[in-house]
Amino acid sequence: MAPSTTGSNDGGSTPARTPGPDGAPARPAGTPPGPEVHPVDQLLPPVRLLTSGLQHVAAMYAGVVAPPLIVGAGVGLSPAELALLISASLFTAGLATLLQTIGFWRIGARLPFVNGVSFAGVAPMIAIAKEHGPKDALPVIFGAVIVAGILCLLAAPYFCKLIRFFPPVVQGTVITLIGVSLLPVAVNWARGGSPDAPGYGSTKAIGLAALTLGAVVLGNRLLRGFWQQLSLLVGLAVGTLLAFPLGLADFGAVHEARVFALPSPFHFGAPIFDAAAIASLCIVMVVAMTESTADMLALGRIVDREADEKTLAAGLRADGLATAVSPVFNGFAASAFAQNIGLVALTGIRSRFVVATGGGLLVLLGLFPVLGAVVSLVPQPVLGGAGIVLFGTVAASGIRTLAEAGLESGANTVLVSVSLGVGIVPIAAPTFYDAFPEAARTLLHSGISAGCVAAVLLNLLFHHLGTTRRATAEGSSDPSVPTATPSPS
Repeated sequence: MAPSTTGSNDGGSTPARTPGPDGAPARPAGTPPGPEVHPVDQLLPPVRLLTSGLQHVAAMYAGVVAPPLIVGAGVGLSPAELALLISASLFTAGLATLLQTIGFWRIGARLPFVNGVSFAGVAPMIAIAKEHGPKDALPVIFGAVIVAGILCLLAAPYFCKLIRFFPPVVQGTVITLIGVSLLPVAVNWARGGSPDAPGYGSTKAIGLAALTLGAVVLGNRLLRGFWQQLSLLVGLAVGTLLAFPLGLADFGAVHEARVFALPSPFHFGAPIFDAAAIASLCIVMVVAMTESTADMLALGRIVDREADEKTLAAGLRADGLATAVSPVFNGFAASAFAQNIGLVALTGIRSRFVVATGGGLLVLLGLFPVLGAVVSLVPQPVLGGAGIVLFGTVAASGIRTLAEAGLESGANTVLVSVSLGVGIVPIAAPTFYDAFPEAARTLLHSGISAGCVAAVLLNLLFHHLGTTRRATAEGSSDPSVPTATPSPS
């Protein structure tokens, strides 16, 4: 919008304000220049905060409620207890997101970084439930989650030092894998979310996903300014409205939901600390830390604020603290939500306060289950159509990073091709590692983690081991190869 001049009461005029980055108001035109606020730290107008924050909630809602649904069903909870577990997951995801975006002291990445329930822990938690039975399952799980969170909190300042092994070629590979790994999730949503869902895989469900995808694309093409940034929310609204006449959405969940539910600490019993369960979920936490590190690096590139060692440590501390506290309110381990990184890239809205608003909305959804039921009206096929855009955007960001990483180098080409191949194995063949030990399966079943580990190891092989000798003998123009610099005397 062009700057305007507004008359004042004394007959003068108020200096025009020039929009800042991301459309936020900047200082009045003609005023002396001062320190510019980075788009990540800009506080947008209330309406934009609310609508853009709601987009983040819509993008992550299904991912937050899926783990408690699966674990709750595995434990054999009643519908009322299952609803409580879902509300607890929304509430704790909101607290974790606020911790990441706003932060305090050395805790919180202070990036538009969304945290929620880690899906990596679902399989181990189901195994724990089978071993300990319905009565003790959740207390044992919660005890293990608390210890895993403390591990993450203590290990954060050491784990973040791995950043030196994440040059652009590794970052680009991992970012691409994040997007590619999430695309099958969007495809499953497009079919209906679960094989047990009515009409799963039907042309009606897939058609609705396609219409939603079309609405998001057309909104991004035809809308302008603020409305273009809300193209995802517009697409979700259009898809949901179309779902009602197609019989793929109903208000039943809203009618049955409680209006208000205050979290009850340790509702399912005091935590039980079982050594085997703790070992299992600590492995899951290490995997979650690897993925969070990769996601923070990806987000840092997207918002043009590189995630340095200090930022990574602060972000991992937030993961650890949120995970350790979450079981008190009947929640699970907290980690990064990569789909929201795609939303930041798609909309171009980089303000962390937008995501903080989304975190506040999640807290309200946890406290007011009826609001969560309203958000859950968005059918899975609608989320699937929008998810294709979101997750594809993440992959595109990774490809853009790889284009800048020096792929003319044969070593980098091998690194990228092998790492992508390793990361895609569990996506193309989900049962590929089923014969491996459980600890190995936890790592390898995540394409992001497997590909990330492969990329880091190959980067060590090609660009760290013996690089000084090779550079001296041959010389090197490869930006990924570290060069020795003299120490200051």
